[in-house]
Amino acid sequence: MSGSSDIRRPLGPGAGASADGRGLVRRRRRWVAYGAGAVALLLVGSGVVGWVLYAKLDGNITPDEAAAAELARYAKERPTALVKDAQNVLLIGSDSRAGADNGQYGTDSGTERSDTTILLHLSGGRHSATAVSLPRDLMVDVPACRRRDGTRGEPMFAMFNYAFETGGSACTIRTVEKLTGVRIDHHVVVDFSGFKDLVDSVDGVQVCLPEPIVDRAAKLRLPAGRVTLDGEQALGYVRARKSLGNGSDTERMDRQQRFLAALVDKVQSNDILLNPVKLYPVLDAATSSLTTDPDLASLRGLYELVRGLRDIPTEQVQFLTVPRESYVYNANRDQLVQPEAEKLFEQLRTDGPVRVSHRLPMKSGSAESGDHGPYGLRTASPTPPAPTFRGNTAADDGCG
Repeated sequence: MSGSSDIRRPLGPGAGASADGRGLVRRRRRWVAYGAGAVALLLVGSGVVGWVLYAKLDGNITPDEAAAAELARYAKERPTALVKDAQNVLLIGSDSRAGADNGQYGTDSGTERSDTTILLHLSGGRHSATAVSLPRDLMVDVPACRRRDGTRGEPMFAMFNYAFETGGSACTIRTVEKLTGVRIDHHVVVDFSGFKDLVDSVDGVQVCLPEPIVDRAAKLRLPAGRVTLDGEQALGYVRARKSLGNGSDTERMDRQQRFLAALVDKVQSNDILLNPVKLYPVLDAATSSLTTDPDLASLRGLYELVRGLRDIPTEQVQFLTVPRESYVYNANRDQLVQPEAEKLFEQLRTDGPVRVSHRLPMKSGSAESGDHGPYGLRTASPTPPAPTFRGNTAADDGCG
């Protein structure tokens, strides 16, 4: 009996397999755990990277708190927004030479003017976008504004860009609202460096040149035909005045509008808005030199503004210059052409339709159909069509 206690029973054919199976299961569980940990680490790492990138972009934008305070001071005199879902954004291109990147374009004399100002109207439902250029030499009523040194100026009749030079974006907004009766919901200020970086971030923008350009001041030497401009070339192209065409500011604004139309077309056609790899450098460039109202001074604010823009067809993204002519007392200044300008402002205030055509004359004359008055504004008819002004869309081919 005692010997029988030392007898070891042989393992059955299934017993060893069961032990090996349990070991295999344990090994598999370990690998699953390691894999899950690796995936979790990747997800956490991606989340951290995503947060860092978001924080960087979010911190790029400078909120214009001073303008917000000044506009709040005059809240009662500002026009009322008539269409809830429509938005009006004032885009201001500053000619500031402050900062290392801007200093190469001249000496910072302590003044800063609005080199380009565009009133961008986004229709309710985001079916269309209309960008209206306001000439810097347009004679307007500038209200009493708080100067940059803290003092307050007197109201005066002066060139439009005097408003920004005197009182910055708040004074410009109040001047535009007084001129147009259009409520400005947001504003964006961008400098030379920001413009260049944006163009470079989309790998340049193609334009069509009717003739070669040689401009030493703008550092441009370009052939005729289709040319892709980098940031530096694009800045010279949109700013050049005396050496291109007839040297007028009107032609310069036309050139700016055609360039912006090509930029919009480039962004939409390359699916940049839908591709994170392509979108990040664009967002980084677009936000790095921006100063905006506090509501826009974040990625969330900008997203809320532009999320519907990617669905607007390029033929519904329109560019035009406010109807203008030479100022009666100084041919080097501008004044509005009435009643055409007021009709345009009325359409913007009420979110009414506006149409553009590059075939219309520069200042006055009749279109092919014969139903247009001065400056291309359609005259009244039993069923008035949308007023049409000289301009272009983002779908227009500059070489066409």
